[in-house]
Amino acid sequence: MPADKRAARLGILALVATLLFGAMGTRLWFLQTVQADSLQQTVDARKTKTVRLVPERGRIFDADGRILADNQPVLTVAIDWDVIRKSTDRAELFSRLSGWLQVPVAEMEDRYDSDLYSRYKPLPLAEDVPENIAVAIRERIEDFPGVSIETGWKRVYPYAPLASHVLGYMGAITAEDEARYKQLGYDTSLGGEDVGRAGLELSYEEILHGRWGEAVYEVDASNRIVREIRRTEPVNGMDIQLSIDLDLQQYTERLLQTQLRRMRDPIFCQRNPEVDQPNGTRGPLDKSRPVGACVPYKAPAGSTVIMNYQTGQVMAMASYPTFDNRWFSAGVDSAKFEEIFPTTGTDGERLDPDVQPLANRAFQGQYNLGSTFKVFTAYAALATGRISPSTTYNDQGTYQLVSIPNDRCVNEGVRCVFRNSFCAVLNGPCRYGTINVMQALAVSSDAFFYKLGEDFYLTPGTQLQDELHQFGFGADTGIDLPFEFDGRVRTNELKRQLIDSGALDEDEVDTLQPGDLVQLAIGQGLLAATPMQVAVGYSAFANGGFVVVPQIVQRIYEPETPDGAPGYADLTQGVVSQEIAPRSNRQIPMTPELRDPIQDGIRRNITGPGYNERSTTAMELFADYPRDAIQVAGKTGTAQGQRSYPWNDSSVFAAYSVQPELGPYTVVSYLEKSGFGSRAAAPVVKCSFLALSQKIALDPVAVAEPLDTSMSVPA
Repeated sequence: MPADKRAARLGILALVATLLFGAMGTRLWFLQTVQADSLQQTVDARKTKTVRLVPERGRIFDADGRILADNQPVLTVAIDWDVIRKSTDRAELFSRLSGWLQVPVAEMEDRYDSDLYSRYKPLPLAEDVPENIAVAIRERIEDFPGVSIETGWKRVYPYAPLASHVLGYMGAITAEDEARYKQLGYDTSLGGEDVGRAGLELSYEEILHGRWGEAVYEVDASNRIVREIRRTEPVNGMDIQLSIDLDLQQYTERLLQTQLRRMRDPIFCQRNPEVDQPNGTRGPLDKSRPVGACVPYKAPAGSTVIMNYQTGQVMAMASYPTFDNRWFSAGVDSAKFEEIFPTTGTDGERLDPDVQPLANRAFQGQYNLGSTFKVFTAYAALATGRISPSTTYNDQGTYQLVSIPNDRCVNEGVRCVFRNSFCAVLNGPCRYGTINVMQALAVSSDAFFYKLGEDFYLTPGTQLQDELHQFGFGADTGIDLPFEFDGRVRTNELKRQLIDSGALDEDEVDTLQPGDLVQLAIGQGLLAATPMQVAVGYSAFANGGFVVVPQIVQRIYEPETPDGAPGYADLTQGVVSQEIAPRSNRQIPMTPELRDPIQDGIRRNITGPGYNERSTTAMELFADYPRDAIQVAGKTGTAQGQRSYPWNDSSVFAAYSVQPELGPYTVVSYLEKSGFGSRAAAPVVKCSFLALSQKIALDPVAVAEPLDTSMSVPA
């Protein structure tokens, strides 16, 4: 019996063995036949290494071909992830590399542990490595298995901080933009690649970027390259040429900054006036200061735009305060960056917008326009038939609303009387007598335009607003720069939105009142516009009614435009991919009957004569203007500031050439909290036209010195 049991057990073992060998054989057959191809691919993949090849970013040139944004090769030491998976191997390699790279082992470990770097390409251990160090490591590559020296590009701005607001800067891809850039094929991992974050670098990102290439290598067991299997070369980004002339840009930036600094001098202070108090007495406007106290202008900021009014090409665009766009690639720590570009004020509250350097005030500033706006009100009144060129008004210094009963004005405290600006010789509001629209523009009569504002209020519909929209107010101009402010024109809907948002008091009437239209007619109140919108609007008077689209880029070139003289590209050897043609949003009627009274008025504002023994607002400033310089028509403006304190008034001046054959230019300058238009902004425009007329020599532009990262200011 025992023998029989042994035989049974042996039979069971034989059966199990037969089944196991059968399963093993079946599996071997399956692997060698059915899965042979896929397994071979896996083996092949493990023996290859793919390296992405970085495209060189397109360069940016000024109107003369001067290189404003260039690329500098950057060497990065990186290491393959597979080689450092074991902690002992990682510690050994990091220790060997630390002295060469001057990077602590702990910092390398932090990079390895961070989960912020892509696992699909080598881990970068040090960027911007000196060439001699990179060469030395490459010569000893057998001591550093898995280590590679990768070439990338660093954006450089040879003339920074000039035109920094226009050019913009580069930065890492943010979480908000990651999905979009990933869809475009960008490397969105930390340290993957930088993209344009502002200015032209952002708005032309995809044109400047180019396309990645790749190289596939065969590697041995130590991850050393044996041979190159295939290569797809990167396609470099296209180059762009601007309409900006850097010589003129430098002059404009210096001129703006100099004039702002000048207006801070106490000799230009404003006196604290004595005014009627709510209790019927007289007292200081600013109760914290005595009557007659001299308060200096803050003059913190401003902008100037010079534009070709026929093509829309911007020749210079200055914004102050400015910044050096090299800070964004300077490698400073977060504490230093916060010192240079603080996000909050010194008291922890919101940063004072007056000192914000990153805003381009030329097309992001939100301003009242003062009397420069009167040309648009005049056009609206003429175009809608509210007045004719010969319509007159007897200006006695004040205007009283006719749409509000007098008892409401007296008993309810409703403001019904609006005054002209102060005339020292009269010790009261200026009086101009009987004037027409041309004369009203020349001497800048507020009362004439107050009446037009109320006339529009009493007219059904939104005639004034409709005409203003024709000039582009309340909408962005379409300039090829990002984050443009589209402005604000008074409407019932807008007023309700401002009340709901808390910008206006909740007890405000939520529909437009007579005072709203009266204020709009002189460029005050709820109006908000940018200097660029003013430039586009004035250009329409100059060019026959075309509301041009301002543009910074005039040509796009195929990649790799050859170099010419030092610091310049040879544009004659470049291949133009696209010529940016002039564009306009619309053409508005600009017949002689509509245009001539307005142009004659603002031309007379420059040349004089005055009217009824009153000078025009700009004639004294332009008294010495050369006759052989480009002749201009222009208008001053003083935009009332916070709490009606005169030292908070902003200065604005807009003008255009009446001689297009000598230069079809429009120039607008806005100086915040700098006082009268004729005193602060008008000299900037006058000097700009003198430079355009070659009556002022422009200084040569020099290459910038290296950025001093010990500075405590942005520029």
